[in-house]
Amino acid sequence: MSIAFPAPDADVVARRDAIIAGLAALVAPEALVTTEDERRAFETDGLTAYRKMPLAVVLPSTTQEVSAVMAFCHANGVRVVPRGAGTSLAGGAIAQEDAIILGVGKMTRILDLDFANRIARVEAGITNLAISGAVAHEGFFYAPDPSSQLACTIAGNIAMNSGGAHCLKYGVTTNNLMGVTLVTNDGTVVEIGGGHLDSGGYDLLGLICGSEGQLGIVTEATVRILRAAEGARPALVGFSSVEDAGACTAAIIAAGIIPVAIEYMDSEAILITDDFAKAGYPRDAAAMLIIEVEGSDEECADMLARIEAIAAQFNPTSIRVSKSEAESAAIWKGRKSAFGATGRISDYICMDGTIPTGQLAHVLERIGAICAEQGLRVANVFHAGDGNLHPLILFDINKPGELQKAEAAGDAILKLCVEVGGCLTGEHGVGIEKRELMRFQYGQEDLEQQMRVRNVFDPGWLMNPAKVFPLEGRVAA
Repeated sequence: MSIAFPAPDADVVARRDAIIAGLAALVAPEALVTTEDERRAFETDGLTAYRKMPLAVVLPSTTQEVSAVMAFCHANGVRVVPRGAGTSLAGGAIAQEDAIILGVGKMTRILDLDFANRIARVEAGITNLAISGAVAHEGFFYAPDPSSQLACTIAGNIAMNSGGAHCLKYGVTTNNLMGVTLVTNDGTVVEIGGGHLDSGGYDLLGLICGSEGQLGIVTEATVRILRAAEGARPALVGFSSVEDAGACTAAIIAAGIIPVAIEYMDSEAILITDDFAKAGYPRDAAAMLIIEVEGSDEECADMLARIEAIAAQFNPTSIRVSKSEAESAAIWKGRKSAFGATGRISDYICMDGTIPTGQLAHVLERIGAICAEQGLRVANVFHAGDGNLHPLILFDINKPGELQKAEAAGDAILKLCVEVGGCLTGEHGVGIEKRELMRFQYGQEDLEQQMRVRNVFDPGWLMNPAKVFPLEGRVAA
């Protein structure tokens, strides 16, 4: 195992029966998971190479129950790992033996829909896609759309500041979040932000979004909903080289055109995904862009014509514009199923780093070289428009040492992102995966300042304690 976990608190483990009895008094029997077989479903998340059995799992149904559980754990020195749907690819929801998992999966209600003011108030366990489903009848949608949007919860989206294919135009979670109900470490319930544009005082909402469950448990959220565009049309552009695709992306952005999405796939990803989704991708291309525009028919036609003119300067092997809703759905089905399609043929780790778009061609070339040095294949699928990379490093978990090679390649790729002026994460968070790499992006003084902010909310480091910050050099409250 390459990623270390802190040793469990022996005293807490020894008090397991008493802790479970205390929790049983706070929630319904069906909301408390204690047997080994049942807890095993919660021992990992999307970073499946690592597993830890939680002390217990609590699945409250209300903010009041969350508050009671948090107050109990605070009083008894029990660590808490928040969990939405467990889709975290950075290990953000992996448990510890001396910690309970507190899941919000039962909290799925729509609390209020205000179409006049374009907001929705929801419980944090609702799935990302369900918000759009709840407002679609009035012609609205919720913009952030991670690939896991069918399963991932708004709580997890807030914790990791998730984005998605359409974040180029509409922004990531923080750009679409207006307020939260937060239960702090000691059980206090606080309201931050709300159904208005901005709040007086410090931007605590910006602090909570992306905090990876270290500052409290989000139980409710007020999010921005948007009027759906009149129409949308994606185009597929194939290229003979990775460099041409990267340069074309940078040229489109530099021209002042903001499509709703620019998604990138290299040849490995094209073949893997098209074999699964039958989306009609250009199988002979070295790289491909999915470029989607939206608006009226005239607006879409105008933007696509300008994009085609720019793409023509970069030796495209093919340009195909969707002509029907069915064709558009097939194109996006391929992109949205890319991770699952890759999982059919290989084990992989999905990296997440962000770079300036002008560095795309250089970084893509280096990613290929880094993986080749480890004797591994890589499939690149990512949000090219805002430089949020998602290389899928393929390996065989049954071959000794291959996981370690994949992790070494991943570390090198993330360091490369920082070296060219980017950062360690775009939307997956730090979790356990990038925890030790934080020293590569931040100096010790920077890390200590961040940890002091964390200490204000959780001086005992009971909230998701093994995540984000390097295990050595942590600053006590």
